[in-house]
Amino acid sequence: MPAKTSEARSVQFPIIEYVQAIGWGLVSQQQALSWRRGEGGLLFYEVLAERLKALNPGVVDDSNVGDIIRRIENARSTIEGNREVHSWLKGERSVFVNSQNRELNVKVLEFEKTERNVFQVTPEWQYTNGRFTNRADIIFLINGIPVALVETKAAQVRDGIERGITQVRRYHRETPEIVTAPQVFDVPNIVDFYYGVTWSLDLKSLFNWKEKERGNFEKKVKAFFDTQHFLGIIQSYILFFEKDDELNKIILRQHQTRAVEKVVARCEDRSKPRGLIWHTQGSGKTFTMLTVAEHLLTHPEFEKPTVLMLVDRNELEGQLAGWLRAFRGVDVPVAESKENLRDLLRKDYRGLVLTTIHKFESQHATEHLRLG
Repeated sequence: MPAKTSEARSVQFPIIEYVQAIGWGLVSQQQALSWRRGEGGLLFYEVLAERLKALNPGVVDDSNVGDIIRRIENARSTIEGNREVHSWLKGERSVFVNSQNRELNVKVLEFEKTERNVFQVTPEWQYTNGRFTNRADIIFLINGIPVALVETKAAQVRDGIERGITQVRRYHRETPEIVTAPQVFDVPNIVDFYYGVTWSLDLKSLFNWKEKERGNFEKKVKAFFDTQHFLGIIQSYILFFEKDDELNKIILRQHQTRAVEKVVARCEDRSKPRGLIWHTQGSGKTFTMLTVAEHLLTHPEFEKPTVLMLVDRNELEGQLAGWLRAFRGVDVPVAESKENLRDLLRKDYRGLVLTTIHKFESQHATEHLRLG
């Protein structure tokens, strides 16, 4: 198959070579098949078991590690199952620990001491569910769990990116098990590096990774799969939300992640009491705000802050409240008036408060700033 040979030589093999240089260990196709226990396997079982026990002393041991792995592996092959695996990856799922007589969260990935993770990459991941068989060009795994699926295309293939997306859609339709764990997918050629999230397959949800040095494919690959950056994607920049009673999934784009990082950095700098991020219509301001709020509310260095989110359209308030409920799992207080907001601040409420600027009478903005 000359086209496949050209594709492998020009795109697939270089990607694998580049990521090995930044900390991803190569697992051969045959070794991966053995660790998966055949083409119906979805994980590197022994790698995952070893990491779970190492990262969770006193919580995970031989008595319960098998059950945890089964819970991860048996997640439904739907977007809901994909969210379940994402929750495991973020350390949001728990097991009952008899010695402490309580539920304790299980750490699947180590986000702080990243060297405690096992980063692996393997080519030609063929999977069969008994009805259909599909083969992904490259699979990336952290601690034995697939986190990214890559479908490579040679630059000379006409409409190669569209063909790659068509293949990824087929995986979701025929062998959804292969995309239950991976959180992102990539369709690169030697010129472009397109990326998106699994279970969100519209072309509008596909983005081209950009670097300052245009045309440098190696830098694109290394920047996207930088281990610290990729862990950050999983921890902070993949969002699930419900819209019209349907679960959706997005990944923040580069300009959004830069905005989040700059806002958080500005908040850490006590000498700078204000800042401004300018985004245009359709640039994802809402999800940028949500992610900023999540960072401020969950990072220990901010010591349980009060975060006010003002929106400028009345109809957005109800939509935002719903998203926030799905995003944080709790109802978010909505300040209905100046008096209501003053009361929350007077009581030293810590957390997120949502309101609209239209709820305030027309007064100079500094009066509202004094509320804090």
